[in-house]
Amino acid sequence: MVTGASRGIGRASAIALAKAGTHVILVARTVGGLEETDDEIRKSGGTATLVPMNLRDFDAIDRLGASIYERWGKLDALLGNAGVLGTLTPLAQLGPKLFQEVMEVNVTANWRLIRSMDPLLRQSDAGRVLFVSSGAARKHTPYWGAYAVSKAALEMLALTYAAECVTSNVKVNLLNPGPMRTAMRAKAMPGEDPASLPSPDEIAPQVVEMLSPSFTRSEAIIDFRR
Repeated sequence: MVTGASRGIGRASAIALAKAGTHVILVARTVGGLEETDDEIRKSGGTATLVPMNLRDFDAIDRLGASIYERWGKLDALLGNAGVLGTLTPLAQLGPKLFQEVMEVNVTANWRLIRSMDPLLRQSDAGRVLFVSSGAARKHTPYWGAYAVSKAALEMLALTYAAECVTSNVKVNLLNPGPMRTAMRAKAMPGEDPASLPSPDEIAPQVVEMLSPSFTRSEAIIDFRR
């Protein structure tokens, strides 16, 4: 399963996973974006299941877990990639609704995914979970408060879950992609030259590797550029 599969890192990773022989469950809000990702997957001979869903609909996450159980009985890998930047503004001026949205998408939704998908991952011979974090989680840059707080919380969420899976076949890690040519990066840094940044296609092979059964590390935060 790949969340945020309609564009950016999620889209590139989903296509790469499909090329590697994985049937990919594509999750995103926009039907059009999902269909575009699916078209690319089909061109390479891959297969996918499309799930148009807002991750803030937490009951829908539970329903998705039930549907996966009914159809496959397990889940081999989860890429928690979907995220929102929010608004770059002083914390004292940040609107409560905006802060809540960032926390719900970047943190709570991923906890709900863990809650719903954990039994399915444990049914796999080699369940793999990868969450996409950010260097902002370990910085204190002015105006990035909501996003940074959410990513710091996500890292603690993932590492705690990893520790709880230590006696199982499930391995849980975090990936910090660094600056990348995505719509979110363009929103955060409007004056930056996108051509100076790596494409999401460049990180996709590492995502495939980290979600494969042969990748046995866990409880790690891995930086793409190192």
